[in-house]
Amino acid sequence: MTSTAVVIGAGLAGAHVTQRLAAEAIDTVLIGEEDHAPYNRVLLAEVLAGRYGADVITLPTPKAGTTLRTRAVRVDRADRLVHCEDGTVVPYGTLILATGSNPVLPPLRGLFAPGARELPRGVHAFRTMDDCLALDKAVAPGTRVVVIGGGLLGVSAARALAQRGAQVVLTQQAERLMERQLDPASSELVRAHLTGLGVEVHTECRVRGVGVTDGAVRHVELADGYELETELTVLACGVRPRTGLALAAGLDVRKGIVVDDLLRTSDPHIRAIGDCAEHAGRVYGLATPALEQADALAAALTDKSTDKNSSGSTDGGTGAGRSPAPYTGSRMLTRLTLAGPGPLDLAAFGDPEPRPDDDVIQLADATRGTYRKVVVRGDRLVGGVLLGDLASVGALARAWEADDPLPDDDSPLLHLLTHPQALDLARAGQTPTGGR
Repeated sequence: MTSTAVVIGAGLAGAHVTQRLAAEAIDTVLIGEEDHAPYNRVLLAEVLAGRYGADVITLPTPKAGTTLRTRAVRVDRADRLVHCEDGTVVPYGTLILATGSNPVLPPLRGLFAPGARELPRGVHAFRTMDDCLALDKAVAPGTRVVVIGGGLLGVSAARALAQRGAQVVLTQQAERLMERQLDPASSELVRAHLTGLGVEVHTECRVRGVGVTDGAVRHVELADGYELETELTVLACGVRPRTGLALAAGLDVRKGIVVDDLLRTSDPHIRAIGDCAEHAGRVYGLATPALEQADALAAALTDKSTDKNSSGSTDGGTGAGRSPAPYTGSRMLTRLTLAGPGPLDLAAFGDPEPRPDDDVIQLADATRGTYRKVVVRGDRLVGGVLLGDLASVGALARAWEADDPLPDDDSPLLHLLTHPQALDLARAGQTPTGGR
């Protein structure tokens, strides 16, 4: 039996846990199906905007272990083997599924011809480096582009394409942009920012279908019958956990691959992290939780502890000692920083929508395009949105993540936004100086 840790998926979570394990001299094999070296998917919009080359967002590679560029097609749980598309068979002691997520392809009329499995010409998802490079090759100044989806990914793609000189129309079915992260006021500022770049934004706008001529999409049809002419169509309609390999292997899968507090699946020799994992009923789908799960798993697998399954065998420990620390979930902070002329900087954390008895502190500067808002519930900071000037995000986010009581002094709640550093000083037991 081998003690090799095999990681399937070379995205942010898979590459990070592999690097951590390799640094501890654990024999690792990383299986990634993309031809490119592992890269930071969060920065693809900067590559599309032309600010970074593809090589700039490459992730650090482990100094030890083996990397295979092929697709894992089957997991044999009985013999603990991973079968790959190129015929390679990899034995494992611990298998880590970091298979990520797939882009959601909306059920639009005309998007797929009967029996077709590929998107028509001119239609692109925006999820992988290949997607990004294909868009980069296709876009030029004046190109008519329709971006379907006004969430974080759609906003990033629309802005990047506008910076390339494209004529961009952004359609969003919800009533505002980035409705999952932003409140109405900050969402309107994002809309104004895009409009200032020349992006035509349509919210509460449902796309019904696409029109295909000679194998290429030439127009996008809205629910009211209006047609948007297009040369490129970008699908940014969200992502779905990639669970096919786990399902075929008989693992417990709901929205994602179900894991416990040690990131174990229903098979104690198989773990799952990142976009594909469902912990405590939640699939995060963001970079920060993926990295936190990778760190927690690496710590558990390298801890001098015995992690026993029901049969009494060990899985991932290196000796007797204390039990590994559990992963208890992540507190999500969404951060979007897009550089260039007229930079877009925003951060959102917790719940920005107040309840009736909450206190809300809000500062807005229309001239500078900045907006700050925090929600206080009792003596706790429970959420916030910051746009334009992120100097205060560090202290506010730390107070929110720690879930500590706010300083019990006589300073007004507005002090949270005008002097957020006071939170760090209070947590350190120091007295803030330099009043308002």
